[in-house]
Amino acid sequence: MATSTTAATAPAGSGREPGGPDVDARTRARVQKKREAEHLRTLTLGPGRKGRAAAYTVVAVLAALWALPMAWAVLSSFKSEADVSAAPLQFWPEGGWTADAYRSVLAAGDIPLWIWNSVLVSTLVTVITVTISALAAYAFSRQKFRGRRWLFVLTIAALMVPPQILIVPLFDQMIALRLSDTLLGVALPQVVMPLMVIVMKNFFDQIPVELEEAARLDGASDFRVFYSVVLPLSRSILTAVSIFVFISAWNNFLWPFIVTNSPEIMTIPVGLGTVKNAYGVQYASEMASAMIGALPLLIVFMLFQRHIIRGFATSGMGGQ
Repeated sequence: MATSTTAATAPAGSGREPGGPDVDARTRARVQKKREAEHLRTLTLGPGRKGRAAAYTVVAVLAALWALPMAWAVLSSFKSEADVSAAPLQFWPEGGWTADAYRSVLAAGDIPLWIWNSVLVSTLVTVITVTISALAAYAFSRQKFRGRRWLFVLTIAALMVPPQILIVPLFDQMIALRLSDTLLGVALPQVVMPLMVIVMKNFFDQIPVELEEAARLDGASDFRVFYSVVLPLSRSILTAVSIFVFISAWNNFLWPFIVTNSPEIMTIPVGLGTVKNAYGVQYASEMASAMIGALPLLIVFMLFQRHIIRGFATSGMGGQ
């Protein structure tokens, strides 16, 4: 009996219940997150209930105004051409809802191939752009070399150059490299984004230098410090930049339209632009094309919604 009593009371007296310290740590972390969220909400919406109610009302109205054109486009894509062009406009079509616009668009072009081309091009552009921007930003932020200031000034000045001015020299360059009308020729001219270098450089400036110095004392090289210390601390900015670059590459129409001729090389914006009807503008088909082009981005947003919002909120790119 004494042995069983001792066994029963010893864990309680030792203060080492299974998971006890871990549970306390998680509880304190949740309480701290709630306090931080409440503090941020107070700074944004004000301390009073009336201020918060007014802010929520304004946000709801703005969200409704933003969503109204999108909802109208979705509804119009499920109407017939006669109902879309009818005057006055009606919410409920007289002929009923139909998917004929989607059938005509899918029958007129090679949508799956164009979507696959867009996925390949956007992924390639994102990987190369994020890699180049991160390396350049880290060099501007931490490395000391001759001409660093002037190179950074040129990077900032590159923001003032309209992309349309570079189309002719880029096209000549793709012809010289025999990359015209290829997916690589579509992707490579899009990988240079000075804005991403500047954004990531500003983020790297905020990382404490002491963390890198501690890694160097352990014998880590500059690349090891960048790969093992800086990048893990920069997940938010990497996520924000990746999403921004991917969306920009996906929606790019002008350059892929100029550099491609073959239908099997076209991306989804260019391919859908070639799907036209001989009888003029078909609004239902145009709305169906827009929905098909936006559907992959919508899926990506739904899957990575939390990471996207967190990345844009912590990186200061929400206004871009």
